[in-house]
Amino acid sequence: MYITITPQKLGKNFAQSASDFVEYLEKENEAKVQEKMEHFFNQYHEGIPAEEVVKGIDGNTAKLKKTEPKFYSITVNPSKYELNKLQNNSKDLKRYTRELMKDYVRSFNREIKGRPVNIDDIKYYAIIEHTRTYKGTDWQVKENQPYAAKILNLKNEVRKIEQKQIQGNIAHIKEKIAQQERQVPHQQNGKRIVQGTPKAGNQSHIHIIVSRKDASNSFSLSPGSKYKASEVTMNGTLVKRGFNRDQFFEKAEKTFDKTFGYRRNFVDTYKGRKEFIKDPKSYFANLNKLPTPERIFAFKMRKETGFSVPIIPINKAQLALKIFKGLRKGVDIARKSSSIEI
Repeated sequence: MYITITPQKLGKNFAQSASDFVEYLEKENEAKVQEKMEHFFNQYHEGIPAEEVVKGIDGNTAKLKKTEPKFYSITVNPSKYELNKLQNNSKDLKRYTRELMKDYVRSFNREIKGRPVNIDDIKYYAIIEHTRTYKGTDWQVKENQPYAAKILNLKNEVRKIEQKQIQGNIAHIKEKIAQQERQVPHQQNGKRIVQGTPKAGNQSHIHIIVSRKDASNSFSLSPGSKYKASEVTMNGTLVKRGFNRDQFFEKAEKTFDKTFGYRRNFVDTYKGRKEFIKDPKSYFANLNKLPTPERIFAFKMRKETGFSVPIIPINKAQLALKIFKGLRKGVDIARKSSSIEI
């Protein structure tokens, strides 16, 4: 499971309204019949109109400056293995969202009127989506890019020959194009994966819009706080501050596992991905300690996420420098997947 938290920006500036983002999240409902549409929901209500979401978020920004985010977007991306544990994607993911947001508020080191933040203190709206498309940053698209560039150059040659700008054998060039298409490493349904290609399989995920201000529009609750958990004296009063991101990510996994009876593999944990980034040697040592069936499955999962590194002997005092160079690509992918993007 990959969870990201981002403040919504338009270029270098924070969005002053949630309208564009809400409209974007409604895109899946286009051309769908009413009974198959997904609608916004929150902790207690379903079928919330988009207009109400925009009004709820935009009207809850008291005393926030233009340079401060008005709302945050939380995206929850269950793996295909996690989704396989669900009986009904929409119904189950809604139930999970409501439990997840309880973990969210518990991760704030804040008090409101002398008590910890609770679920009724936040204003959020969520929606379930069932489709995804490949982005230019996806590793499949990146690894296909050299082939895409060659194919484009060959197609340009064909165009120039047809326009009599150069001479050449069109049939021969078209055969080269076909050959390049066959050699492309990442294909789906017999076609090259490019940016915008719909992803196959179960792609259900959750989008959550949560207001920066609490439900009373009086207190700021920022998951982007640089403080994990601390106290500071302000105007002679001791004030708690901070948001524990590690706690939120770890609780999110435990809540899913408990709710749906999911048995999580080491490589599928936030703790494991974080260890891979910070201490690869320890990560592979722990990976190699797994029982054989779990270890085999772990490497299968790693390969599916876009980085596959051979088992590293753990009896050596140090990892070879060339192995660390080989890890670098995987580290970049893992960092993006497991970090909070603030």
